[in-house]
Amino acid sequence: MRIVFLSNFFNHHQKPLWEEVYNLIGNDFTFIETSQITEERLKMGWGEKEIPNYVKNYNESIEDKNYCLNLIDNADVVVFGSAPYTLIENRLKQEKLTFIYSERVLKKGFSYLKWPVRLYKFYKMYGQYKNLYLLSASAYSSWDFNRLGVFKNKAYKWGYFPVTKQYKDVDALIKNKEKNSILWCGRFIEWKHPEYAIEVAKKLKEDGYDFSLNVIGTGELDNLLKETAIKNGLVNNVKFLGSMKPTEVREIMEKSSIYLFTSDKGEGWGAVLNESMNSACAVVTSHAIGATPFLVKDRENGLIFKSEDVNDLYNKVKFLLDNEDFANNLGKKAYETITTEWNAKVAASRLLELIINLQKDNKCDIYASGPCSKAEVLKNNWYKNK
Repeated sequence: MRIVFLSNFFNHHQKPLWEEVYNLIGNDFTFIETSQITEERLKMGWGEKEIPNYVKNYNESIEDKNYCLNLIDNADVVVFGSAPYTLIENRLKQEKLTFIYSERVLKKGFSYLKWPVRLYKFYKMYGQYKNLYLLSASAYSSWDFNRLGVFKNKAYKWGYFPVTKQYKDVDALIKNKEKNSILWCGRFIEWKHPEYAIEVAKKLKEDGYDFSLNVIGTGELDNLLKETAIKNGLVNNVKFLGSMKPTEVREIMEKSSIYLFTSDKGEGWGAVLNESMNSACAVVTSHAIGATPFLVKDRENGLIFKSEDVNDLYNKVKFLLDNEDFANNLGKKAYETITTEWNAKVAASRLLELIINLQKDNKCDIYASGPCSKAEVLKNNWYKNK
């Protein structure tokens, strides 16, 4: 089985999954890059020192371009991520098995003025091909695409699969976490809402809690966040750690009891949710984040708060601080979710089995949950009555 994955650039979030695919089918797998990694991502530690031999760059030379085009046209399966659509047009017309690997497409909402144009555009791109399916890298992808008239009953749960760590003793990991330690990590930009973490810290201090908050990242809101922390007397509680490499972030996660994930619907997936759950943190995560409905079952392996509701977020953080045993159990269940189901090894083997089934008889209900299970159509407001 010849499989090709098309994306913008190879990075640490993609590597674990495609390493597993390569381990299963060897040189029959190729990762094709269509652009160079951005300077911003390099500063965040996204660059890979050693690029695997299964990675090819479409733009290296004319010879590479022709080689890649031939692979795309003749592969048994192409998984199409962030890349020029024109690269798959030829194989789609030949009805060759293809997956679109996509986060949600209506992050900025749905405009009825643009609806006729978008409806035509998406039908032309995706709706007319029988052998085209969706790998939903967001719990909201199916809803978005369905509103545009495509991928109805042809979408599967997917996501991003960063490195999964297996700890010898997860109970010991949890026991050794710093008491009442909270972590927030990400770019300091509007839709990630780092200010919510500072607001939670302010309320905790006002209510007399003993806690620490580590904030990892940099960005346009840097000065505002630090000034707010100083203004509210949080210097002894809140530490700004700046930008860190992914491996360094994981080390901080392993020491942290609670992880705050505060983004709104601008967060397509959010791989830090995988990583913090794998680190056995008790996560408090926004319902609008793409990964949340797939990975988190409220009060079973994490807590979900209503997006952009700081009071709801605060009440759930306070509840965890007041109920340490419950928080520890959430962290352990979160760890089990990642190590038993939502990881690269499971996703790779399931993807190959799904491909085989689709090639044989279009069977589409192989798994009841997790990667490659059917993606239900989940509306943005599903959490409003929780």
